[in-house]
Amino acid sequence: MVRTQIQLTEDQARKLKRIAQSQHLSVAELIRRGVDAIIESSTAVDIEERRKRALEIVGQFSSGKHNISMKHDLYLADAYDK
Repeated sequence: MVRTQIQLTEDQARKLKRIAQSQHLSVAELIRRGVDAIIESSTAVDIEERRKRALEIVGQFSSGKHNISMKHDLYLADAYDK
């Protein structure tokens, strides 16, 4: 683990201690769990993950049209006009 120093307001520290005691956890563990929750809910996705996700969906959908690569501008213009 990496030791990190943070500063909390007195109110934050008091509330964290209270929550930690009620859940039989250390304040450090409570903070680690909070950081994990933020990381998991983050919408920021690195470029490799975006590339992997894009490749996973290739070929999964079909428009039923066979000339999309040649007439994509026409189809886009038509889609945005509606």
